[in-house]
Amino acid sequence: MKPFLVKLSISGRHLHISREDLDALFGPNYQLTKFQDISQHGQWTAHEKVTLLGPKGQLDNVRILGPVRPQTQVEVSRTDATKLGVNPPVRESGDLSGTVGLTLLSPAGKKVELREGVMIAARHIHFSPEQAREHSLTDGDQLSVQINGQRGGVLHHVIVRVRSDYDEDLHVDTDEANALGIKNDSQGIVIGKSSL
Repeated sequence: MKPFLVKLSISGRHLHISREDLDALFGPNYQLTKFQDISQHGQWTAHEKVTLLGPKGQLDNVRILGPVRPQTQVEVSRTDATKLGVNPPVRESGDLSGTVGLTLLSPAGKKVELREGVMIAARHIHFSPEQAREHSLTDGDQLSVQINGQRGGVLHHVIVRVRSDYDEDLHVDTDEANALGIKNDSQGIVIGKSSL
C-alpha cells in the first residue's frame, strides 16, 4: 500500500440517543436542536446535554449527537470510565451487546437507567466507497497510522469504516489524542495494513 495522509478528528465523550430515551429525559416527541454539523454528513451536535452517573462518579454536560438512533450509545474514554467507575469494552459503533450501563440524568432531573450501551470507541477511519476504492480498502480492514510530532507514535488496528455518507476522517478519543499530542485537524500517515 502506498502511504497517504489522513485528517484526524478528536472525538470527546458524547452520546447518541434513542427516541424512547430522549422522550423519557426531555418529554414526549421532543426534538433535538442542532448546535453544529460535525465531520460526517448528516450528523451533528445538539444543544441538549445530559449528566452521566456511574457507581463512583459523574460527568456533567455530555453532549447529545443527532439524529436519533435505534439504541442509545454512550461513548467515553478510558479516563472517563475510570471516573465513572465503569469498565466498558472497546467496540465499533453500534456493537452494543454485552456492554455496560449507567444512568442518564437530564437538566430537569429525569433519569434513564441504561442496562447497556456504554463503550470506548475503537479508533477508526471513515471512507466513502470511492475513497476506499482509491486506496484498495474494504470495510473492516485494519490499518496502521503514523503520527508525527514531539509525542508521535504509530496507531495500529485502526478500523476502516465504509459507507456512502462517510468522508475520509480518522477518529481518535481524547486519551489517544493527549498521549500523542495531537489536535483536531492534525494529520496522520496511513503506512499500511496492521499486521500485529
